[in-house]
Amino acid sequence: MKAVALSLAVPAVTAAAQLAVFFMSNSVALLGDLIHNFGDALTAVPLGIAFLLRSFRGEKLAGLAVVGVILVSACVALYETIMRFVHPEHVTHLWVLAAAGVIGFVGNEIAARIRLAAGDRLSSPALVADGNHARVDGFVSLGVVASAVVVAAGARIADPIVGLVITLVIVKITWDSWRTVSRTDPGEFREPR
Repeated sequence: MKAVALSLAVPAVTAAAQLAVFFMSNSVALLGDLIHNFGDALTAVPLGIAFLLRSFRGEKLAGLAVVGVILVSACVALYETIMRFVHPEHVTHLWVLAAAGVIGFVGNEIAARIRLAAGDRLSSPALVADGNHARVDGFVSLGVVASAVVVAAGARIADPIVGLVITLVIVKITWDSWRTVSRTDPGEFREPR
């Protein structure tokens, strides 16, 4: 439960910090990242319920709920990115935007370490899938930094392009998490070393 509580708190704080920067910068790349980070925070809720009930079946269902939240965040990010291609907007506060990407990376890495350690210790495929997903999300957050750098160099189109790349990475994470959760039962999982 401690790992689940921290898994809720770290992405929520990360996404809240990024939300403040989004309102200043108007970056769709950052929007995709922060939507996904808020979704990550919410994935701790079904996992917490399953662990509280000590239910293997509940944990399996919680893992599927995690995959569902990741998929929904990908769909929202894709919609917003397409709208930005159709209706371009000016991205501002580029240094702050880059800092938000770094915050996203650090927050996701902390969440990944918490989830992976607990998932390995508890033989929980749902926690490990969520941990691997958080680790990849950290690198996705660095895409926000890349967007800020390229937009600063004069290529305004970079922001929705990076937003699209972030969305495609989220779709890949959804697929990988689905495979981990659907093919493994709680208690039989062991993360390869």
